[in-house]
Amino acid sequence: MPDNLVFPSNHPLVAHKITRIRDKNTDSRTFRELVREISALLTYEATLDLATKSRDVETPLANVVGSEVEEEIGLIPILRAGLGMVEGVWELMPAAKVWHIGLYRDEETLKPVEYYNKLPVEPTVALCLILDPMLATGGSAVATIDLLKNWGVQKVKFVGIIGAPEGIDRLHTEHPDVPIHLGVIDKQLNDVGFIVPGLGDAGDRQFGTA
Repeated sequence: MPDNLVFPSNHPLVAHKITRIRDKNTDSRTFRELVREISALLTYEATLDLATKSRDVETPLANVVGSEVEEEIGLIPILRAGLGMVEGVWELMPAAKVWHIGLYRDEETLKPVEYYNKLPVEPTVALCLILDPMLATGGSAVATIDLLKNWGVQKVKFVGIIGAPEGIDRLHTEHPDVPIHLGVIDKQLNDVGFIVPGLGDAGDRQFGTA
């Protein structure tokens, strides 16, 4: 598994909250709240290198030169599980634009099938953050990055809560320039493509459809 451009979090709060969402007894409401909170923490870590520009402001006491983010940012939640991550990111970057990519995994081939794509004709952002709680086989992430690069986006990052080595290796092989920010890296995939130990189906657990 590659070390460069793969960034598992070492934040104690991330580890604490991931432990809670792993628990099979965590109800859907709490699960959604935790996904939102973890997403905010991971986004903080994933955006440490954002470009900024100087801005003069006047405080109640004096003038000072501050900074503001220079790059326009787009959020790409992979439906449906990625939807739960958007609110957490918006808490930090309320001006971020959101576009949805709909992909489902064929249960026989484990390959992604696109069913929804409403990207505009040309990109209007400098950086896209792909949001998906689980990086399992990597198929959906790779397909989404393919779409974004063909669209013309220059910078893409993947932000997920749990990743498997198999998915990380595939994403890195197909797109070695894309940073991968994760809450934790788990042991492996099982024979039906679920992350072990993982947390089960992130979409079902968020939306109460298990």
